[in-house]
Amino acid sequence: MPWHLVLTVDRGARLPLTVQVRNGLRALIEDTTLWPGTRLPSTRQLAADLGVSRSVVVEAYEQLSAEGYLETRAGSGTTVSARAASHDTSSTLVTDDPEPLPEAVCDLRTGTSNVVDFPRQEWIRCVTAVVNGAGRQELGYSPPAGVPLTRRVLTGYLGRVRGVRVRPEDLMMTAGFAQGLALICAVLLDRGHTALGVEDPGHPGEREFITSAGLRPVGIPVDEDGLRVDLLEDSGVRAVLVTPGNQFPTGVRLAPDRRERLVAWARAVDGYVIEDDFDSSFLHRADRLPSLQSLAPDRVVYAGSASKALAPALRLGWLAAPSELMASVEGVRAGWDIGCSGLEQLAFTRFVDTGGFDRHQRALRAEFHRRRQVLRQHAATHLPGSRLLGRNSGLQGYLELPPDTDETTLVRTARRHHILVRGGQFYTLTTTPKRPPALVISYATTPPQTLTRALTTLTTAYTETISRPKE
Repeated sequence: MPWHLVLTVDRGARLPLTVQVRNGLRALIEDTTLWPGTRLPSTRQLAADLGVSRSVVVEAYEQLSAEGYLETRAGSGTTVSARAASHDTSSTLVTDDPEPLPEAVCDLRTGTSNVVDFPRQEWIRCVTAVVNGAGRQELGYSPPAGVPLTRRVLTGYLGRVRGVRVRPEDLMMTAGFAQGLALICAVLLDRGHTALGVEDPGHPGEREFITSAGLRPVGIPVDEDGLRVDLLEDSGVRAVLVTPGNQFPTGVRLAPDRRERLVAWARAVDGYVIEDDFDSSFLHRADRLPSLQSLAPDRVVYAGSASKALAPALRLGWLAAPSELMASVEGVRAGWDIGCSGLEQLAFTRFVDTGGFDRHQRALRAEFHRRRQVLRQHAATHLPGSRLLGRNSGLQGYLELPPDTDETTLVRTARRHHILVRGGQFYTLTTTPKRPPALVISYATTPPQTLTRALTTLTTAYTETISRPKE
C-alpha cells in the first residue's frame, strides 16, 4: 500500500540524510502528529517519495525501532509503537457527570438512538446501487437545498405518512434537526425576533442551542393536553418550537382544539410555529394524528430527521417551510455551507423509495411498543402511587411520582445502584407552575429483558428513597 507521509529532507543541510529522516520521524511521533498504531510507508516507498537511497530510510527505521518508536512486523509493515506516546492523555478526558460513573450501568437517560437495529445490509445495498449508478452529476456538488430527486421523493413520503403539504422546492435537506433549527433561528433574528417560545418541560439542549443562536427561550407550560396556548398568547413571543405529536419528554399529545388555537395565534401575531416531529416513526397507529403543518402550511415549519429512525451519524434532516420563509432560509444557508452529502441523500432516497424505510420503522414501532408496555406494567405493579403520562408511543416514559417523593435523592440512589436516569426537574425551565416529582425513563436502547431488570433495580432505589426518614 503506497502510504504517504508528511516528511521532507534538506540536501543543503549539514546533517546526514539518515539523521534528518530519523529526527523528523521522531519529532512527528513525540508531538503526537503520528499516533501509536499509525501505519508508515515502506522503506522503498518513503525513499522514492524523498528522493533518497533506500539504505537511508532503512537505517532511520532501524534506529527508531531500537529506540522503541517504531514496530516492524512481517506482513504488517511498520507502525508507530504503542510505547512511543510521550505523555499520558487519559488525564485530559473530561465528563459532563459530576460523579464518576459506576463500573457497570444501565443507562435510561434520554438522548440516545437505537443504532443496534440499523438496517445495515439494506443500507449497504442502497449505497452500492447509488455509487454504481452515479455519474458526473451525482458525484458533483449538490444544490445547497438538497438533491432534487431526494426532495421529490421525500415530499411524497411526508405527504403520505404525515400529511405534510409542501412542494419539493420548499423542502430543504439539512445536517440533522440541529442545523434546521439554527437556520430558522438565524432567519427569525434577521426579522427582528428576540425570543422563541419553548415547551416547559422540554429539551434542555435545544434551549441552550437557541440561546447560543442569539434568541431568548421563553418557557410555555405543558399540561396533559399539551402546550398551554393561552399562556403562549400572553408571552409576547411571535414564534414557538413545539413537539405536538408526542411532547418531549411527557409524551402527551397537543389536543385538537389547541392545535386550531395555536395556528390561529400564529396568524394573529404574524409569526411561526416550528414543529419538531422527532419521533413520528414510533407513534402507534391509534396515537398518530396528521402533522400540525397540514393545518397551516403558511405558518408552520415542519422539521424532521433520520437520527432517531435510522442513525444520528447519517446527519440527514429536513425542513418544510412556507415559500417566503424558505427563500430566507436558503439565503442564510448559502453563506454557511454548500449542502449535505449528495450520495447519502440518494442512498436515503432509494431506501425510502423501495419501502425499506417503511419496513424498518414498522419493526421499530412494534419493538418500542413492547418496551413501553413493560414500563407501564412494571410501574402499575411495583411503583405504587406513580403514573405514566402519555399514550402507548414514543421513546421514553414520563413517570409522575407521589408528591412527597424526593426526586433528587431518588436519582442519586438509582445511580448508586448502577442505574442512570434523570428526574423531571432536569427538563424544566421555570419553577412555576410547580410540577410533581417525576422520572423520565428512556427505553430507546434497552431491550425488554434488560429493561425489566433495570426497572426492578429502580424499584429498589425507589423503596429506599421513600422509606428514608425526612430531615
